[in-house]
Amino acid sequence: MRPLRRPERLAPGARVAVVAPSGPVPEDALQTGLDILRGWDLEPVVLPHVLDVHGEFDYLAGADADRAADLQRAWCDPDIAAVLCARGGYGAQRMVDLLDWDAMRAAPPKVFVGYSDITALHEAFAVRLGVSTLHGPMVATADFLKNPRAQEHLRATLFEPETVRVISAGEGRGVLVPGTARGVTLGGCLSLLAADLGTAGARASARGGLLCLEDVGEEAYRIDRYLTQLLRGGLLDGVSGIVLGSWSECEPLRGLLADRLGGLGVPVAEDFGFGHCEGSLTLPLGVAGQLDAGAGTLTLDVPALT
Repeated sequence: MRPLRRPERLAPGARVAVVAPSGPVPEDALQTGLDILRGWDLEPVVLPHVLDVHGEFDYLAGADADRAADLQRAWCDPDIAAVLCARGGYGAQRMVDLLDWDAMRAAPPKVFVGYSDITALHEAFAVRLGVSTLHGPMVATADFLKNPRAQEHLRATLFEPETVRVISAGEGRGVLVPGTARGVTLGGCLSLLAADLGTAGARASARGGLLCLEDVGEEAYRIDRYLTQLLRGGLLDGVSGIVLGSWSECEPLRGLLADRLGGLGVPVAEDFGFGHCEGSLTLPLGVAGQLDAGAGTLTLDVPALT
């Protein structure tokens, strides 16, 4: 697996687009998030359909075509330096095939940030555009609005990425399988990766990659099913190492994770603090690095952004 093209870092005064590819966005939370971005000397641009709610399915932020149009417009706008997702939820899979990938491929790469349901778009950007992305806090989500650690790690990644080349699990980390491994980062929300498997344009294998996994609010048997699907579908064939993030609101999973992942014969590190957790770290996807499971560190070969 080869590293992907990295976008440029942000500079003060940069215009950044806010989009809602998945679930509906609370207006008060959005306004608070926009104020934080302005405090970073960024100029946020809210796309037209960000506050929409689907007329029939109220778990969607407006019509599929409108959500896709916002994302494509933001990505193809030469005056926009980054595309930031407002929140996750559900809906990205419904609109991913409505995007004009040829048009988006013709645009220069730019920063793209989100997590959770946005995993479907991280995978699409990697496979269809060959562009690295950031698995990180979203503009209208509680952790970004209230947690200084989440805010600062994202801000540093956007403006000073060389200062966060080492991502550390910190104290209380766990090790399922010790060892070191090299590879290119990929992954995100486990359930979305399982749902993506076998779809048009999806990644067939994580061979040579450092697969990063997390999820929220899932019972153990569902996590078992998702992991088993990845194993049976061949996604884990040849993976170099595995980095586990948060499992908020899930049943105790350590034994299950060891059962499903321990037999791969690669390092597996726990508790890396990315995903659906307090103070979530920003994790670059599509960048080469080295995982030291015992030390609880992921060291990127280069900064996430150029």
